[in-house]
Amino acid sequence: MPGSCHDVTCLRQSSLWKRMHSQQQHLLFDRGQYLLGDSGYTSGERLVAAFRNAGGDKDKTDFNTCIAHVRIANEHCIGILKSRWHSLKEVRTQLKNRAENQYLVRWVRCCILLHNFLNRRRDDWTEADGPIKVEVESEVQIPVPPTPPLDERAMIARGRRRRLEVQSEYLAYMRNGNGH
Repeated sequence: MPGSCHDVTCLRQSSLWKRMHSQQQHLLFDRGQYLLGDSGYTSGERLVAAFRNAGGDKDKTDFNTCIAHVRIANEHCIGILKSRWHSLKEVRTQLKNRAENQYLVRWVRCCILLHNFLNRRRDDWTEADGPIKVEVESEVQIPVPPTPPLDERAMIARGRRRRLEVQSEYLAYMRNGNGH
């Protein structure tokens, strides 16, 4: 997808979305697991989004703050990755076709894999220390099962219920003295 596409559009066009709404979603998520999204997303059974308008509701505001903390942690992870792999700071590849997209995905995956490998070895090597050669195996294609047509209204209703369940679990956790 081109960089001008909204994150929601990209997600809905992805194989992840198709798998999340297939009969085999249990292969992606264990019981109680879900993705977190900002308020641009619509909550679903496996995607819990922040409230678009907390409207002064303290519980909604607290829940949105929790999601914001997770997003900040994610941004920090990206920053750490870019600090080790300087080539990620200046990605100038235009995604004009599927091949260029796959190239960029493999590039980022290689950086992530090497980063994790070096962290496990407690090695402080950085890209500035010089090039290394990496051979990447071809990607394994996971078949995506056919998905039944989605009932958008039912999906939104289930998503709202799921978000309220997660919000309730979070607030109970925080009220039991587990928060900061």
